Amino acid sequence: MEAGSVRAGRFKAAYAAAESETAWSAVVKACLDALEDWPEGANLGFLYATDELANDLGSILTFLRERSGIPHWCGTVGVGIATSGREIYDRPALSILVGSFAEDSFRVFEAGGNAAPRVTDMHGDWIASRHPILGVVHGDPRNGALVDTIEEVAADTSAFLVGGLTASRGTMPQVADRISEGGLSGVLFASDQLVIAGLSQGCTPIGEYRQITDAESNVIKELDGRPAVEVLCEDIGELLARDLRRIGGYIFAAFPIPGSDTADYLVRNLMAIDQGKGWIEVAQEVATGDRVRFCRRDHDSAQRDLQRMLDDVTGRAGGVPKAALYHACIARGRNLFGTESEELQQIKRSLGEVPLTGFFANGEISNNRLYAYTGVLTLLL
Repeated sequence: MEAGSVRAGRFKAAYAAAESETAWSAVVKACLDALEDWPEGANLGFLYATDELANDLGSILTFLRERSGIPHWCGTVGVGIATSGREIYDRPALSILVGSFAEDSFRVFEAGGNAAPRVTDMHGDWIASRHPILGVVHGDPRNGALVDTIEEVAADTSAFLVGGLTASRGTMPQVADRISEGGLSGVLFASDQLVIAGLSQGCTPIGEYRQITDAESNVIKELDGRPAVEVLCEDIGELLARDLRRIGGYIFAAFPIPGSDTADYLVRNLMAIDQGKGWIEVAQEVATGDRVRFCRRDHDSAQRDLQRMLDDVTGRAGGVPKAALYHACIARGRNLFGTESEELQQIKRSLGEVPLTGFFANGEISNNRLYAYTGVLTLLL
């Protein structure tokens, strides 16, 4: 068993990781031992577990609440979890961040699943009076209406949403003061909580934006009046174009976000290529008139963009943050940066030793959108 913790003012983070086949109770006890002197008045905790503990999350939540006395919790399960400078995969592990907040400064909620009411039905008066600035949210990737729910919650609350979708090889529980699944859940923070958020793309654009001139459903037939595959081959270069079977997991489609002042884009997978017809199937509904460009995913470009984001958020913070949350794609971490926690180490070098928790998600949430291949960092000031 290994465990550790970081304390800063009214926040403290802790983690515990065991070898396989270790009972959940041993892991949570080790995590609580690492938390020890949690901040006085701590009343909210973020809880992330590897999916080896997915079936035990309810018991873990009960144990944490009873032993710590901290009444409010939110979180979910990931294929991997994050703590300060560490990524943990493939074994029972927990990552926790607890903090002391004014009682009226946050609200835990569920929405968009299992007949859950709208967030305004639960907390409308509080939202109207406290004007939430941030929502840390978790969603169920099996819910086909989740994109609409994310947009709805963002619009109803006017909060900037951050978080991710549960990533599990088994059950997919969420924590929102209780165990739930199927929808969107999380915690809203009032406007007096100072926060800074940043997003790092895991892909780099190649070529120019092209206009879709013929499409059906999620199939791009023509780009700029030419067969879509012809344009793809032109943009990715002769070497890759010789064998398009090699571009899977390396080349993607990027769709611009209307109105973005940061040239932001949504990355979507190339699902199939029909060289005979010249068509490209993508993991998004498309229409004639839309714009798209191609992008590539590789270690060096992802590392550079992560540092760009870190420089931006630390510059805006104007000092060391009190705590941090990191929600990253399961395709990042060990699958992109390396197996020695390089992604979290890079974050630690920029932030310093601050309480941090997070997980590797099946889709990342920033503002009112669902992303892929990104890392979303939130600083609590």
